[in-house]
Amino acid sequence: MELSARHLSWPLAGTFAISRGAKTTAEVVVAEIRFDGALGRAECTPYPRYDETVESVIGELERAGKALAGQGPEAAHTMTASLLPAGAARNALDCALWDLRSKLSGQSVASLVGEPSPGPVQSVYTLSLDTPEAMGEAARARAHLPRMKLKLAGDGDLDRVAAVRENAPSSTLIVDANEGWSVAQVEPFSAELGALGVDMIEQPLPAADDALLAEVEHPVPLCADESCHTRSDLARLAGRYEFVNIKLDKAGGLTEALALRDAARADGFKIMVGCMLASSLAMAPAVLVAQGAEVVDLDGPLWLARDWPDAMRYDVTLAYPAAPALWG
Repeated sequence: MELSARHLSWPLAGTFAISRGAKTTAEVVVAEIRFDGALGRAECTPYPRYDETVESVIGELERAGKALAGQGPEAAHTMTASLLPAGAARNALDCALWDLRSKLSGQSVASLVGEPSPGPVQSVYTLSLDTPEAMGEAARARAHLPRMKLKLAGDGDLDRVAAVRENAPSSTLIVDANEGWSVAQVEPFSAELGALGVDMIEQPLPAADDALLAEVEHPVPLCADESCHTRSDLARLAGRYEFVNIKLDKAGGLTEALALRDAARADGFKIMVGCMLASSLAMAPAVLVAQGAEVVDLDGPLWLARDWPDAMRYDVTLAYPAAPALWG
């Protein structure tokens, strides 16, 4: 088995801004595994919020490749969790191994993991953080979309949402603060956002402040994003959040993401499946996890200026499962 990792930079069609900063490119790592004439591949997005860089993720994958050099795909798969912590590198390794096993067996990844064949999923479209006027104009141009997600930051957020609602009166809205609010803002903002027809608030407080949410009234349901990585996080989220956002780059791949989805449902959480800024190759395994999810946020490729040759098909924001030529 031969594992290699390389850096790709996908240019964006515009600037994407959240409370922590702005981007004009999506910086990703692609893992490729060759075995017995077959190639499996996957993509991950190193995230500085979790102390990840392109260099650190490539280093992790190179070290894992040395440890797996004498293994077959199934044996290698059983070793991934012991070799790498949950995060971007393990996501790339896990999903590349699933793709490789699919290519070797002639079966879809859905079949290999015991999931039904996936259908298309309706994604939100994300509005980048900006002034209320700019976000309102962006919403006006997309008022036909069924669901939009608004990036927020704290001060001025109610004006931002009001401008979007005025210009997109029929769209379902969810908002994402990316840990940008104070605890004093949660209750009044939730009440006002509920009046504006917002369906969900994602990660209002820094993850370290989760305990404060148990004491705060919030008529709009809350979703844990930065606070939820793997199944081990679920117990402390109970009574604080109603949703969890499952991202493969946080969970460490498709294997844990599916297990997290099932455990979260069993614990009474609703499911959101999200993504980092990345290409169709990163979205492809997430589509399996997103089947039946209450909220799907797999619009990363819609922000790119270009994508893989065999990119996933999007009908506006309706995301179709990947063709085997791309993944799975």
